[in-house]
Amino acid sequence: MKALNSVGSAPLTLEHVERVARGNAPVALAPEAQARIAQGRAALERALAAGRKVYGVNTGVGGNIKFDLAPDEADLLQHNIMRHLSCATGQPLPDDVVRAATLLRIVTFATGCSAVRPELVEALVKLLNAGVTPVVPRYGSVGASGDLMPSAYIARVLIGMGEAKYKGKTLPASEALRAAGLTPMRFAQKEGLALINGTTFMTAAAALIWRDATSVLRALLSALALAVEALEVPTEPYAAWVQAVKGHPGQIAVAEFMRGRFEGSRHSADPALQSCYSLRCGPQGLGPVWEALEDARPMLEREINSANDNPLIDPETGTIYRAGNFYGGHISRLLDTWKIDFAIMANWGHSLMAVLVDDRFNRGLPANLVPEPGVNSGLKGMQLSVTSLTCAIRQLAGPSSIHSLPTETYNQDVVSLGMHSAVTALDSMECLRNETAMILLASAQAVELRGKLDLLGAGNRQTYEQVRALSPFLDRDRPLEHEVAALAAALSALN
Repeated sequence: MKALNSVGSAPLTLEHVERVARGNAPVALAPEAQARIAQGRAALERALAAGRKVYGVNTGVGGNIKFDLAPDEADLLQHNIMRHLSCATGQPLPDDVVRAATLLRIVTFATGCSAVRPELVEALVKLLNAGVTPVVPRYGSVGASGDLMPSAYIARVLIGMGEAKYKGKTLPASEALRAAGLTPMRFAQKEGLALINGTTFMTAAAALIWRDATSVLRALLSALALAVEALEVPTEPYAAWVQAVKGHPGQIAVAEFMRGRFEGSRHSADPALQSCYSLRCGPQGLGPVWEALEDARPMLEREINSANDNPLIDPETGTIYRAGNFYGGHISRLLDTWKIDFAIMANWGHSLMAVLVDDRFNRGLPANLVPEPGVNSGLKGMQLSVTSLTCAIRQLAGPSSIHSLPTETYNQDVVSLGMHSAVTALDSMECLRNETAMILLASAQAVELRGKLDLLGAGNRQTYEQVRALSPFLDRDRPLEHEVAALAAALSALN
């Protein structure tokens, strides 16, 4: 695959991040980025040669800024940063999030504002391209001075500390580096601090969640469109005129997507029938989610391409700024709002499932969507699972960013908790992905039981066939967990 040569030459997009994190697209630094990095490092070295005091270089870090460091202590500090932050806990973060975070630190360094050496950035590039993925526990960041602890778990692998995955095996970092043909390095002044200070992990998670949420929303809308045809209810609520007189862009986009599913449909519905809200109000209820995701792109891409270190050095003037670009307020707030959106989507799916499986509401289809109910329970168990997932998503929807506590000797007296927002959003998205797969299975089952496949709209027919390629018609009870998992993993390919 061709190298992603745009790092440092043009802003990265969300698609770039996904290609590297999940598609293993190789990374290369643009020449202009290499020049900026060298310029920023030279500015720092001039300041140190002039005897200037620079935070985190010849002083302690955080609340330890009051301690001045001798030259030999300054070098030791950059490695001790990794040691004292090696106390994270919990299950490892997904490999794609770690790869995305590694990329984002390279992007930050490409601004030249972190004053690291070019060889440090090249070491990160080689680590990423070689497929060496640090093992990073979930908990430890408060998202204030950035994602210090999880970022340290990437940084320490560069010096042969910790663990990393390579070719499917988890190895001591020194062994993983050796197996990949890489050698441990030593950090110079400022570099240990630069590697950990920033919104790296929360932004990496948010970028990938955005991609997943976009796919899952479209998959849920596809399930809704199938349900509309299966239950033979009017498509009139999705007419373009209806949306235009309301005017919200997300509502208009959702209705347009749904009409694409219905195009060419020959199913009939009583025009006087007014269906329940889950079948009728998709544009109004799910349109805000569509709109929120579209609106999030520019903010996310700004953060991806930002200089979020501390201290920052202007490579042009050499001016040193001690500031707070590491604070994760934008990302934490964004992720917290998405968790609410995920709960809204889960509620919608829960209502759809209830309408589809209940023979009091599904307009003549068999109970629990199985040909011989009674001896077979059909999708009864799946409805229970949908309810369980919906409850979990609703519990995860509580905002993380409001739970700030002072820490680190009151230096970090307000914190963003952006990584807490990210971890809960990751868990919520996993639940929502599985729930959406179940709603798709139920909708496809309902369509087939209706017995009018040849009347489906072209988009709905395509969705139906994609679902059936992974999960055949349920004619009697069978275990479905592997089919749910397969469909959940394939949602991005459905639309």
